[in-house]
Amino acid sequence: MRIALFATCIVDAMYPEVAIATTRILERLGHEVVFPERQACCGQMHINSGKFHEAYPVVQNHVKAFEEESWDYAVAPSGSCVASLGHQHPMIAEYNDDPELAGRAKEVAGRTLELAQFLTDVCGITDAAAELGSYFPHSVAYHPSCHGMRLLRLGDRQRDLLASVDGLTLHRIEYEDECCGFGGTFSVKNPAISSAMLGDKVEAIISSDSDVCTGGDVSCLMHIGGGLSRSKRLVAESRAPSTVHLARILASTHEEPLLLPAEGAVTTGGALR
Repeated sequence: MRIALFATCIVDAMYPEVAIATTRILERLGHEVVFPERQACCGQMHINSGKFHEAYPVVQNHVKAFEEESWDYAVAPSGSCVASLGHQHPMIAEYNDDPELAGRAKEVAGRTLELAQFLTDVCGITDAAAELGSYFPHSVAYHPSCHGMRLLRLGDRQRDLLASVDGLTLHRIEYEDECCGFGGTFSVKNPAISSAMLGDKVEAIISSDSDVCTGGDVSCLMHIGGGLSRSKRLVAESRAPSTVHLARILASTHEEPLLLPAEGAVTTGGALR
């Protein structure tokens, strides 16, 4: 199939290695990957802040960007951005009296899937080791993002893929389904509450004694990674776990393994590079 990569703005600007890993996975399965060059922000931050008029041209741009390419599915390594397309884009078009754009937005959103959703529901992947060659011999804590759980209804798709990676030991953390406190603009508007929520998540990850924390949204992982890297207890013990997107774990193989800091990898802000 011909797959359009919806990289998302935060991946493109700060975590390009996640887009590269996503592309490698898709190409490993024999798909042709294209990149609509007009794509930018999906407008989620504007919409969540009540800037419905300002979000209108952003939604227009996204729809036009993906209409300019021919593709069967669009795939993104982000549950929150995929959820925004289906949950918010038609609403913004209707709010701005543009029912024609609303219909086009629904069509684009209807064929846009989060990575684990695409691998599981479309490709039928149930064994990452056997079908993707995934290999990551480390202990992993998993954080399911709020949008993935509550809007996309991903369920155990991400967890099941991780559990099937060769060598990986998956740890369930305490209060796993609670928000990490990022929430996009929530963390800016409510920093004290956000920090308290992050502290609970960091402690749960520390208690799991995992090498890394993974998930399907780099925004959550950026927030969590920062918290882990600032943990005085972990820094003093020189054993702060890193955060890494699940796409990079799934893309890791025996031949080209994803390395940890102890193996020579670099971390920035708590994120594995």
